[in-house]
Amino acid sequence: MSEHHFVFVHGAGHGGWCWYKLANSLRDNGHKATCIDLKGAGINPTDPNTVSSLDDYDEPLYAFLSQLPNDQKVILVSHSVGGGSMTAAMCLFPSKVSLAVYVAAAMVKPGTLIPERLKNVMKICSGLIEEETEKIWDFTFGNGPQNLPTSIMMKPEYVRDKFYNESPMEDYTLATTLLRPAPVMAFKGIMDIPGAPETDKIPRVYVKTGKDHLFEPVLQEVMLALWPPAHTFLLPDSDHSAFFSQPQELYQFLLQAASSLSP
Repeated sequence: MSEHHFVFVHGAGHGGWCWYKLANSLRDNGHKATCIDLKGAGINPTDPNTVSSLDDYDEPLYAFLSQLPNDQKVILVSHSVGGGSMTAAMCLFPSKVSLAVYVAAAMVKPGTLIPERLKNVMKICSGLIEEETEKIWDFTFGNGPQNLPTSIMMKPEYVRDKFYNESPMEDYTLATTLLRPAPVMAFKGIMDIPGAPETDKIPRVYVKTGKDHLFEPVLQEVMLALWPPAHTFLLPDSDHSAFFSQPQELYQFLLQAASSLSP
C-alpha cells in the first residue's frame, strides 16, 4: 500500500478538529493526515471579524502548501464552503495537489458564471443574504450596521438540524463547544476566484450527502452538472457533516479515490 498525504480543509464555523475521525483512521492505516485551521477558525488565534478576504482566510493553507518540497503532492479534502478555499489553493499551487475531494462542498469552476439559483444557495449557506438567513444565523457587524456583517454563527437551535441531523449525539455535543463565528468577507471571494487553466488538470472527486439539510442533494446535483468531476460518490444516509455521520464510509471513499492515482 502506498502512503498518501491527506490535507483537510474545514467549512464555516468549523476547524481542523472536525476531521478527527478521518485523520485517526488514515494514520492508523499508514497514511499522513494534516488538518488545517484557516485564519480565525479552530485554534487559530485571529479574530474572524478581522479576516478581510478569501486569500487572507486561506493563508494557513497557502503557507502549508508553499513549504511542501517540490517532489511532494497531497490529496486535498474539503467540506462545505471550504471547497472554495480548496479551489483557490489549487489555482495557486497546482503542482502540489494530486487530487481534490469535495465533501458536500462548494465546487465552482474558477472564472465561470454561477447560475443565480446556485449562487443564492451558496450565499444562504454562507450568511451573505441577510434577509434569507437571519432565521438561522447570528451576525456580527464589526464594521458598523451599515456594512456587510463581518462574521456569522449559526444559532444554537438550528445547529443540530442543519449540520448534524444524522450524526452521533456525542459529536454534536463536541461541536457545540468548538464552533466559532465564520468570516463573511472570506466567503464573498468564493464566487469570484479567477480562472486558472492548470486547475482543470487536477482530478476531482465529489462526495454527495443524501440527507443534507443545509446544502440539499438537488442543489449539489446542479453544481455537479456545471463542473463534472472525474468520480462522484454518494453517502445516502449522511447529513451535511459526513465526517461525523458516516466517517467509515467516507474513509473508504477517500482510499478508493486515492487508489486511482498513478503511483
